[in-house]
Amino acid sequence: MSPLPRRIPGSALLAALIALSAPLTAQAPPPQPQARDSQPVSPAMQLVRQGRRLSTDGRQDSAMALYRQALALDPALADAHTAMGVSLDLMGDYAEARKHLQEAIDLSPDSLKGRGRRTMAISFAFERNARQALALEKPVFDEALAAGKFIEAAEIANELARILLESGDLDGAAAWYRSGHETASKAPDLKPAERDLWDFRWHHAQARVAARRGKAAEAQQHVAMARAALDKGTNPQQEPFFPYLTGYVAFYGGDMKTAIAELQRANQNDPFILSLLAQAYEKTGDAAQGMAYWRKVLALNIHNPTGAFSRPLAMQKVK
Repeated sequence: MSPLPRRIPGSALLAALIALSAPLTAQAPPPQPQARDSQPVSPAMQLVRQGRRLSTDGRQDSAMALYRQALALDPALADAHTAMGVSLDLMGDYAEARKHLQEAIDLSPDSLKGRGRRTMAISFAFERNARQALALEKPVFDEALAAGKFIEAAEIANELARILLESGDLDGAAAWYRSGHETASKAPDLKPAERDLWDFRWHHAQARVAARRGKAAEAQQHVAMARAALDKGTNPQQEPFFPYLTGYVAFYGGDMKTAIAELQRANQNDPFILSLLAQAYEKTGDAAQGMAYWRKVLALNIHNPTGAFSRPLAMQKVK
């Protein structure tokens, strides 16, 4: 005869049922926000984070009110000064923005001053002041290069090159794009896919520079080589950058119909692409569509080169 199953005490059975049902009926309390060093986030830093979310939503006045509260709690909080500077740039108050960005650099440890200088360089890009951007970013590039951080240095070089290009310094842009490509090639552990990526970026950049110089045939040659680099299939995530390239080349080649068709296939959350679309529509005589795209630019509150070279134009147009 089979033995009867052992009777489970009622209290143990109840505990087991609760344990089994817990994932379905209750959730653990959310973890408290942690700073990069795993220490609890200070009240001032929490205000900064809340402000940044408001800034992304375009609520700059409300964001700055929180940053002021944060600075009242901690006047030496570099992040609050940086965030304040970013919001002021997005509002078009560049001189005041740079006061806070410089304060952030002064308050930051040496290991973070380079990041602050790059943010300041973007601030100067809002006014297409390439000379000041170069003065800020070149020492950061030199430091990364001296430390053997070849990919980081290459990315800084490309960022600076783009600032120079869209500020009208075509020769400076070409030189810094070359420096970026050559620097990346020095990385000792560069994988084949990464080499393909930097080749794609190189031809992408050279095509844009050639287009700005009015060298249509040269631009198309680099477009073809950029396409060949992508067709290797090692960097599929770069595919959205190709219609941006073909649209850019068409725009500066005077072919607005192709520019519009290509740019509409590109990233529609990139304010610079939207600004090219706005200008292309204006050049075709469609002012209403142009204005619609300028308004889309202003809906994107981004503090990087794409925002720096599109937002000021959009503010002028919409005003």
